Amino acid sequence: MTLPITWLYVPGDRPDRYGKAVASGADVVILDLEDAVAPARKDDARRAVAEFLARRGPEGGPALHVRINDLATRRGLDDLAELAAAPGLDALRLPKVESPQTLDLADEILGDRPVGAYALLESALGVLGAEAIAAHPRVAGLALGEQDLAAELSITAEHAFDHLRLRVVLAAAAAGLPPVPMSVYADLKDTDGLIASCVRGRALGMLGRAAIHPRQLPAIRQGFRPASGEVAKAREVVEAAERARAAGVGAVALPDGRFVDAPVVTRARRTLALAEEA
Repeated sequence: MTLPITWLYVPGDRPDRYGKAVASGADVVILDLEDAVAPARKDDARRAVAEFLARRGPEGGPALHVRINDLATRRGLDDLAELAAAPGLDALRLPKVESPQTLDLADEILGDRPVGAYALLESALGVLGAEAIAAHPRVAGLALGEQDLAAELSITAEHAFDHLRLRVVLAAAAAGLPPVPMSVYADLKDTDGLIASCVRGRALGMLGRAAIHPRQLPAIRQGFRPASGEVAKAREVVEAAERARAAGVGAVALPDGRFVDAPVVTRARRTLALAEEA
């Protein structure tokens, strides 16, 4: 299964941008009803998103997710109730999740409809509860809301997020969820910084990133693409593993005489797959 690398946000109150977002090349388009929409326009945005999802054709394209408003609010409950029956909805993004009870509430409204929910952990309580949240059957993935966390925890340095990221990466892996994508990078002009941040995130076990503008998509792909030397080494390992399998032997020997075990082969295969996707 191909894992998404680019997740593009588009404001829910800008239906004129929906088509451009779908055609942008992003793997996932996130129709946003929360932070990107002013309070006075949220009801109109919900209707526009619901109409767009209802018109979605069978031609494929990126996955369509909707970030609704906080389920602790009336508006969030109304979002979920209206979108629960939208035929073109692939997944929901639930903001400010702090416990499995938020997912239980979503279950009450969604019923048996098989719509996955991405839990956005945007507070200290959310991060501390990551393991229990990840284990909920409705959860399809986790993501961090780093700007909210920075405000709550008074974080001012990029490296300070590493502990939080690793904690969520571990929770997702333990629950059998896909790798955790990175939060948005707010500076549209700092392409080099975006790439470097993606490289750092990949080193922590994260995969992919949310974007606030289509121009960020190529940089995100570049940041998560393995370097040519890394790809060459991975190909060497995989080819050696194939030779060992064909010969009916368990030990995988590289041309230089080194032996590698199964986890190294698994990691090499993952590197080659990522090189093709990013």
